[in-house]
Amino acid sequence: MKRHLISAGDLTRQDALLILDTADELARVSDRSIKKLPTLRGRTVVNLFFEDSTRTRISFEAAAKRLSADVINFSAKGSSVSKGESLKDTALTLQAMGADAVVIRHSASGAPHRLATWVDGSVVNAGDGTHEHPTQALLDAFTMRRRLGALDGRRITIVGDVLHSRVARSNVLLLNTLGAQVTLVAPPTLLPVTVDSWPCEVSYDLDAVLPKSDVIMMLRVQTERMNASYFPSAREYSRRYGLDRDRLAKMADDAIVMHPGPMNRGVEIAAEVADSARSTIVEQVANGVTIRMAVLYLLLGGETQ
Repeated sequence: MKRHLISAGDLTRQDALLILDTADELARVSDRSIKKLPTLRGRTVVNLFFEDSTRTRISFEAAAKRLSADVINFSAKGSSVSKGESLKDTALTLQAMGADAVVIRHSASGAPHRLATWVDGSVVNAGDGTHEHPTQALLDAFTMRRRLGALDGRRITIVGDVLHSRVARSNVLLLNTLGAQVTLVAPPTLLPVTVDSWPCEVSYDLDAVLPKSDVIMMLRVQTERMNASYFPSAREYSRRYGLDRDRLAKMADDAIVMHPGPMNRGVEIAAEVADSARSTIVEQVANGVTIRMAVLYLLLGGETQ
């Protein structure tokens, strides 16, 4: 693997399978009464979060601690950043403290890439603007593989606010690398203008693709990133692109439902679908710790290819 994990597109098929296989091994640790490993003892992992996050930050913290690393949680609120300190100066401070890895979430697309030029340690992108979120794509692939087996030839449908979704971009790149066929379903206003260059298909009709899909991944409508009206109303959006009980019935018997969270229940996904046996949403959260353990292990302590 490379020294940093900034984009899912940076991963070769061999890299991606190495991470997924390593996560399979580490998942067995989670079943033990004592879940800690001494692998990264003496290493320091900094969680550098400029955006609010619950699942991702706690997941990275739990992953590092289970590998016995020292963890420093840095929040932009209440720090020197709120006083005007630049990202570069913050990076130089972390460098002086001897950070072996920096996990960064930032509202600016490209911030992790810039950070990687300023620090000697490994940089892991935990979400940058509307660009990417590679560890989310890895945990999604890990969840799919555990439920469905190998992903070669599997048909994955990603539905919703693709325009503002770093999860969608990372998933399209990673799933294509792993041999899956990805279809994006969204209203035209919620698709990026560059979507034609992505390695996937595009559809505007959710009902047409449901019966052919092995996985339906619903995306949250990110109203906090919207400065205009992208669809008439939440009710109209839900009618056209929401996954409810009737649409669930159109899916194949072994097809699964995914959501990266947080969910807008009743908008993109109905409560009964989110809580059904076909849903992997809780599994995704648990698998997030495992896959991030694998990433930190391979970047900081394990064998690299």
